[in-house]
Amino acid sequence: MIIHLRPALVLVLLFTLLTGLGLPLAMTGIAGLVFPFQAGGSLLMRDGKVIGSTLLGQAFSSDRYFHPRPSATTAADPADASKTAPAPYRADASSGSNLGPTSQALIDRVRADIAAAGPAPVPADALTASASGLDPHIAPETARRQVARVALARSLPEARVRDLVDSHTEYGLLGFIGQGRVNVLALNLALDAAAMR
Repeated sequence: MIIHLRPALVLVLLFTLLTGLGLPLAMTGIAGLVFPFQAGGSLLMRDGKVIGSTLLGQAFSSDRYFHPRPSATTAADPADASKTAPAPYRADASSGSNLGPTSQALIDRVRADIAAAGPAPVPADALTASASGLDPHIAPETARRQVARVALARSLPEARVRDLVDSHTEYGLLGFIGQGRVNVLALNLALDAAAMR
């Protein structure tokens, strides 16, 4: 019996080491050499400090900045640990809200977002959270709707702010596969840089 089990156990151990340890380490090493920025988490630095990642959304609420789409992430409520409270853009709490169309909390939040977004039609991503609650992008239309507010708050010409949105709009693969999108953190960093000039 051992004669029959030994080759199977050796192969299980060999392939576990090869595919469970060797291959992942090799891919991580190759990714670090070929794509160091992406393999390191696509971190953005300012004055030697990490200020965010191009892969994760952040909460911006000041009128001086472009706002991201809503985030559904939650954390334990400090007042009652058996409940949760909104904790926008917490990477360690990535999740959807799981609120259904009859949820009063969802209805109230969407109504508030519609009122804040301005005249109809409102782009869907201005009202809906992504599945992870951490999406760093908004649609170009959503960014353009915010141009007047940001320009006014920063005392910048609307045309200059609109040009920043246009220059930070990423288009789909080959220009037609996928939808256009704007990375909110990258746009806000460019906005800070433009204001310093």
